[in-house]
Amino acid sequence: MKKRFLTMGFFPRKVDCGLLALRLIAAIPLFLKHGLEKLFRFQHMMAFFPNPLHVGVMPSLLFATLSDGICSLLIIVGFATRWAALVCFINIFVALVFVHHFEIFGPRGDHGEAMLLYLAAMVMLILAGAGRYSVDGAMEKSD
Repeated sequence: MKKRFLTMGFFPRKVDCGLLALRLIAAIPLFLKHGLEKLFRFQHMMAFFPNPLHVGVMPSLLFATLSDGICSLLIIVGFATRWAALVCFINIFVALVFVHHFEIFGPRGDHGEAMLLYLAAMVMLILAGAGRYSVDGAMEKSD
């Protein structure tokens, strides 16, 4: 009984369950906080959206919308997960480096910690994929 408690044996030991939880825990807040805003307030955001790579506000906002609005949904359902996580990683990394200037701590570092957690989750999904409980997993099964 002690061993089962100490090792948390009452939780399933499947990596696939962990990947499902990771996908949902990382992508749902990303979509709700950033994706919906970009999808439904695109025109409004054009006025103040940053242009960190100097490619223009419109391309920058389009890429961020693709990342936060579309790729986060793809991660939730587990479709093309590695590619979607890569797009999200690039977008968040550019924002951390060029917009927030690595400000993780201090008075202006209010988003830095969350950004690092998002980056870590995206790296895990790029490396591990979506797992069995996903569209990707169902497509692998049918091959």
